[in-house]
Amino acid sequence: MDGGAIAAGVDAELDALRTISTTGREQIAAIEERERARTGIGSLKVRYNSVFGYYIEITKANMALAPADYERKQTLVNAERFTTPELKEYERKILTAHDRSIEIEKRIFAQLRSEVLQAAGRIRKSSAAVAEADLLANFAHLAALRRYARPTLTEEPVLEAVAARHPVIEQWMEETREGRFIANDVYLSAADEGPSLLLITGPNMGGKSTYLRQAAMLVLMAQMGSFVPAESLRLGLVDRIYTRIGASDNVARGRSTFMVEMTETATILNTATRRSLILLDEMGRGTATFDGLSLAWATVEYLQKETGARTLFATHYHELTMLAEKLPRMRNLRVGVKEAASGIVFLHNIEPGAASKSYGIEVARLAGLPVAVIDRAKHVLRQHEKQERQSVQVETTDEPLQLTIFTPLSQRIVDRIEAVDVNALTPLQALNLLEELQQELKEKG
Repeated sequence: MDGGAIAAGVDAELDALRTISTTGREQIAAIEERERARTGIGSLKVRYNSVFGYYIEITKANMALAPADYERKQTLVNAERFTTPELKEYERKILTAHDRSIEIEKRIFAQLRSEVLQAAGRIRKSSAAVAEADLLANFAHLAALRRYARPTLTEEPVLEAVAARHPVIEQWMEETREGRFIANDVYLSAADEGPSLLLITGPNMGGKSTYLRQAAMLVLMAQMGSFVPAESLRLGLVDRIYTRIGASDNVARGRSTFMVEMTETATILNTATRRSLILLDEMGRGTATFDGLSLAWATVEYLQKETGARTLFATHYHELTMLAEKLPRMRNLRVGVKEAASGIVFLHNIEPGAASKSYGIEVARLAGLPVAVIDRAKHVLRQHEKQERQSVQVETTDEPLQLTIFTPLSQRIVDRIEAVDVNALTPLQALNLLEELQQELKEKG
């Protein structure tokens, strides 16, 4: 304890000691003035050094005027140094004042601590009540100031928000005058009849991640007792909010970005319940396209068939939007974009349907990539799209939707396989057929 913890007026002795410490210069000046008047020596000085402490210095020329009660302390060539009983007492007080002050403060603090300990239970209860009142008052203030609505809690496992907003981004836009936040609706239901998974497609910077995050913010604020930034919210309580957002690695532990992503996804799939809220943003982007697409595809199916949790899934894999025809409780949403002669305009509204493309090159242009890079990227993209149209086959039969993008077979081979009666084939015939199909694939390759 370094002192200064006890306020003035608590202890008279402590106040006196502090006065000695803080008014030392004034007191020395008063002693010096008084001794000059008593002796008639105008050049008399009261000084201090670390070796001899406080002393009165008189020049040799004025030695005859030195009073008899002065005690000689040191002799110099041109002066003599003296002390007096008063100066000795002052020196003792000033040198011991700090240590004595610390002792007094420790005694007072120990006494206070003992009294607090006896009343600890009442203090904790009072503190909790004050903290809760302060929190609720802050919630009420924000609700009135920012037009927040009172959420309705229900037993149904739903998340139904009308004109929902992100509280942080909305406030930042107002403060910086960057424009008006575009509100969007959210509807999810873990019940059997509602959509439990929303697949959101659209360009970067369009608002997909904001849409995911604001859904989590609504749930978090509602369950902590706050009003929410929306016109209305109907919510079935959530047991956990799971997120797989952003890219990070842990090189020291040998975990790549993709490994971290898969570990987090595994945690979600293994522990989430029907009462959970899951946010998945750009899953599978850290590996080869087909690997990532396959993993994202299988994850969407698992979330629908096994977990059943309320899920928001943002992706650039447009192939996943075809799952809406296979999974009855999945809905496609897209970020609104307006194409103009000068480029694209982000509307930041969420609407039903699947995005037609990602506009990644347009976003790169906005970011300032060289024109030569943008033009070359557009050319390469057209070439890849042309090849993809030739290799991707989509079949819509009575069976669930199948994408042959994973196994780009020619239509002729697919037709032959479909026409074969497997039960009527002998082992030798099956091997011969497999060899023919393999040879045809090699010739086309």
